[in-house]
Amino acid sequence: MEGGGSSGNKTTGGLAGFFGAGGAGYSHADLAGVPLTGMNPLSPYLNVDPRYLVQDTDEFILPTGANKTRGRFELAFFTIGGCCMTALLYSAFGVIIEKTRGAEDDLNTVAAGTMTGMLYKSTGGLRGVARGGLVGLTLTSLYALYNNWEHMKGSFLQQSL
Repeated sequence: MEGGGSSGNKTTGGLAGFFGAGGAGYSHADLAGVPLTGMNPLSPYLNVDPRYLVQDTDEFILPTGANKTRGRFELAFFTIGGCCMTALLYSAFGVIIEKTRGAEDDLNTVAAGTMTGMLYKSTGGLRGVARGGLVGLTLTSLYALYNNWEHMKGSFLQQSL
């Protein structure tokens, strides 16, 4: 160093440096421009520039114009999970009804859809249960009609002859 000045870092010998009594100390002049809010004087063993520890930007990338709410992918995972759970309920109800009745027909499909809709909306009270059951009944009835349309059309032609 020129002129015999010191740079602000002071070292002392012995074990005192291990316990922070006199080891390499950092003055606030050494860390000029870096806020030390919430931090004690930094350890000489910290191997990271403290400017990287300051979080002044957002942690997540949000869609353009969006406020800090759930992102598209978070909502998509929630929706996919809800659909999978509904399908699992529908399948479970279908298998239980089939094993109970001992028959595999469209009545099982309609009953499983109705029960799934009722359970899905069960947190909405009796009115919600009725609406959910009606939606399940409607959707599975339409599916059963679509699935058996050719069979029903052939039955009607044979009856008319």
